[in-house]
Amino acid sequence: MIKIGVDANGGDLGVLATVGGAMRAVSMYKDIEIVLYGDENKIKPLLTNDERISIVHTDVTMDMGEHDPVRAVRTMRNSSLDMVMYAAKNKEVDAVVTSGPTQCVIMAAHLIIRRLPCMERVALCPIIPNMDGNPRLLLDVGANVELRPEHIGQFAVFASVAAKEVLGIKDPTVGLLNIGSEPGKGREQEKITYDYLNTVKSINFKGNVEPDQLINCPTNIVVTDGFTGNIAIKTLEGTAKGMGQMLKQDIKSSIGGKIGYLFMRKNLKRFSKRMNSKEVGGAMIFGVGAPVVKAHGNSDAYAFSSAIKQVYNMVKSDLINKVIAALPKEEVNTNE
Repeated sequence: MIKIGVDANGGDLGVLATVGGAMRAVSMYKDIEIVLYGDENKIKPLLTNDERISIVHTDVTMDMGEHDPVRAVRTMRNSSLDMVMYAAKNKEVDAVVTSGPTQCVIMAAHLIIRRLPCMERVALCPIIPNMDGNPRLLLDVGANVELRPEHIGQFAVFASVAAKEVLGIKDPTVGLLNIGSEPGKGREQEKITYDYLNTVKSINFKGNVEPDQLINCPTNIVVTDGFTGNIAIKTLEGTAKGMGQMLKQDIKSSIGGKIGYLFMRKNLKRFSKRMNSKEVGGAMIFGVGAPVVKAHGNSDAYAFSSAIKQVYNMVKSDLINKVIAALPKEEVNTNE
């Protein structure tokens, strides 16, 4: 039985999303058990199916607008986020799902569960849609503003194992996000990282990937520093949202547009589903000793169940132990 810990209080919708998501998840998988860390008084009225679902009560919630994540994680030990992270650290649950504040989630995973001995940094890795229908991994998208080449190399190894074990990609390829596809492009940091990634034997490095290729990506994985990655993912999300709004405006602006919509309705729904973050679930936290998925803050029950599915697959594939085996130990500086 796989036991998933859920930060039930977290996110914009709180228990409305997490409880519904938990019930949907247990109906999907017979070998899953969910522990909800949250306000029992709010959870119980919503829990119409408590099969393989239990509650650990706390009415303390990590604020979505928290400005000092390190202080919050260290002082709010009775918050639902801290409690579920400690449960993972103590092996009371196999994995964690939360839609709490991103930086607090990253800090809690880092400070409580702790990094793997073979990882020097923690990365935030979302799954992004692609034109060929097969998802891509992009990391780091915000956990680290600056990274050394060896850190990005470790992320590439972790992501390669995840792509193989969780996404089912036989021989995942890796690209470095850069301003040009040719070797020698970019800042000195990118040039050094490019050369370094060519030396990592456990990844299939294919060179640079330009930003305009992300939605039609030539590689399964794209690695970069957290600052660049955060700009890239927010640009993708903003563009997708804006294009959807523009399309709706054009459809509503004329009779021809409304008639055309009737013929294109099924195609547009399929397109919307491919671009919908609810289908993916959330971003994986790479580098810590237990599987953690950060669901979107505005996740509803469906989206949250997708995040539970995502972390379930991480546990099922024994991802953490396979990453430990894949990382070259001689490249790790454990004294930092």
